[in-house]
Amino acid sequence: MSQHRSLKGASTITAKRNVLKRFERVELLKKRGQWKDTSKVIGLPKTKPDV
Repeated sequence: MSQHRSLKGASTITAKRNVLKRFERVELLKKRGQWKDTSKVIGLPKTKPDV
């Protein structure tokens, strides 16, 4: 019996994520030069992932 395609492992899913985790947003802001050492981690500006 074969396995249904929706039950395949997560390694086969390669969809582009459009939501970043907090640490990813901070790294992206640092790379863009928009992050200061005095900035707060809560209430970050919205960011779109680099393509």
